[in-house]
Amino acid sequence: MMVWASNPVVRSEPNDEATNLFLRQIEIEGVMRRILATLLCALATLAVRGQGIAFERAAHLQRGINLSMWYAQAGDYSATRLTTYTTADDFKLAKSLGFDHVRLSINPEPLMQDGHPDVLEPAAIGRLDKTVAEITATGLVVILDIHPEMPYVMALGQGDASVTNFFKFWQTFATHYASTDPQQVYFEVLNEPHIEDSYRWAGIQSKAVEGIRAVAPHHTIIATGNRWGGVAGLLELQPMRDDNIIYSFHDYDPMAFTHQGATWSTPFLKQLHGVPYPSTPENIAPLLTLETDDSGKQQLAHYGTERWDAKHVDMEITTAASWGMQHKVPVWCGEFGVFRTYAEPAARALWLHDMRVALEAHNIGWSMWDYQGGFALVTKANGKTSVDPPIAAALGLKATRQ
Repeated sequence: MMVWASNPVVRSEPNDEATNLFLRQIEIEGVMRRILATLLCALATLAVRGQGIAFERAAHLQRGINLSMWYAQAGDYSATRLTTYTTADDFKLAKSLGFDHVRLSINPEPLMQDGHPDVLEPAAIGRLDKTVAEITATGLVVILDIHPEMPYVMALGQGDASVTNFFKFWQTFATHYASTDPQQVYFEVLNEPHIEDSYRWAGIQSKAVEGIRAVAPHHTIIATGNRWGGVAGLLELQPMRDDNIIYSFHDYDPMAFTHQGATWSTPFLKQLHGVPYPSTPENIAPLLTLETDDSGKQQLAHYGTERWDAKHVDMEITTAASWGMQHKVPVWCGEFGVFRTYAEPAARALWLHDMRVALEAHNIGWSMWDYQGGFALVTKANGKTSVDPPIAAALGLKATRQ
């Protein structure tokens, strides 16, 4: 072809038919090159994001919010509170903001009739059924997160009776929801397991998954590692032989910033107020003089020397993403957030922004903690729900009228 283009004899006596044929050939070759480039790009994307049903389902967990302090962590599970604390209007608002899923925390014990793990209390499960139906009616995916109180979780690390009851509950619960649309309802085995023996937890989780899968073969299951479901626990976990599992981790690092003033946490964190982000030795130094506990002072100083910023956040998320790529399984961040009472609002928004950007850069879906609790996106007062604009912006959500 290059000879044809440079040959003076051919150029002096062009053959229209030959020329048209040549031009068509060039055009076809160009189209084929573009198709090949597109296919290669698609293959590269699949190599990064993975293939299979779990990856397909994970694609529907891009941006989510935790519905907390409602069916779990509440203390009051009366019909009056459950029907008013969070309503269908909240689900519609979440959808309008750009969320595609919600993680619904559920304490299993109020659902058990007379404490029997294999019998569901009719009124309690009926209310939960209504909630699940209202959530999915908006187009949101709902994750049914089994989120028990501390004594329940701690008992799983001791003896066999509690573990047997856990299996019975899950088989009963999964059977009840087996008829729901598996593309809209996902099952999360347990929130933040913190059993001393990681191998014990791996065995419990594997057995629970087997029980769920026996009665709900098509529903996606969300599994997690030990150590409060953090990145460290994820790294210890070996994926199970089930191609419809998404692996979760929670990330609140650095705790000195995200949990400052948290009354339910360690004495060190309880007394922290106004901890900055990003951190440097210089901006942490004034706080060290206020810290009376030597251990707390050391931890706070360490937060400063670690220089937490967007780059440091990304390094942590890279660790979780690398584990997923190594094992060819999807990972999802089920919780991240900042306790808002004592954190400076701009710093809180910046950390959330940095987390969200890092997660999305690594193709990891996320669910922020939480909708209206201590880490909240919204505030409810006088019958009005107000979205926190800087937090919504940090999460890349759609603007709403206040």
